[in-house]
Amino acid sequence: MITIIDYKSGNLKSISNGFKKIGEDFQITDDVEVIADAKHLVLPGVGAFGSAMENLEAFRDVIEEHVNDDKPFLGVCLGQQVLMSESEESPGVKGLDLFKGHCEYLPEGVKIPHMGWNKLDVVKKCPILEDVDKQYFYFVHSYHVIPDDCEIIAGTCDYGVDVAAALSRNNLFSTQFHPEKSGKAGLKILKNFVNIGE
Repeated sequence: MITIIDYKSGNLKSISNGFKKIGEDFQITDDVEVIADAKHLVLPGVGAFGSAMENLEAFRDVIEEHVNDDKPFLGVCLGQQVLMSESEESPGVKGLDLFKGHCEYLPEGVKIPHMGWNKLDVVKKCPILEDVDKQYFYFVHSYHVIPDDCEIIAGTCDYGVDVAAALSRNNLFSTQFHPEKSGKAGLKILKNFVNIGE
């Protein structure tokens, strides 16, 4: 059973449809006790860093406990960015700080937002990225993450700079792209995530 956190800032229908396509049971909830009991947690996200973090405050502790227990966790799009310490999109707002680092606006000279398909280069072994190297994934974002520790970068794409398209540390994973909107390769990532710990 996949548990999707409903914090009023995520595209719940889209991500849940992805799990439905691979035949996986899921639940969408804002109940902290249900989230605390979850085996696999997913944090989707659309919108601005500041408002997302305002909505996430009630879930900060339970998310941190889940990650500290090394249970599988996946952040998607804005759900990757809020895992960082902070973002220049919302100065002074503290992120979940599960990955040390920050978010920056995409570089000058590229079309913003970065919207559409881009090729993923897998740069380290990562369970959710098994068998998807050089595949194309769907992105929609204006900010990108800059981790303090480049060793957590699992996948990159070229968009004027090497964008950290996927991060990984133990059972904590995130993608800047939308796997649920990325066809067969994206569904493979969701399946890989489901299979962790099975």
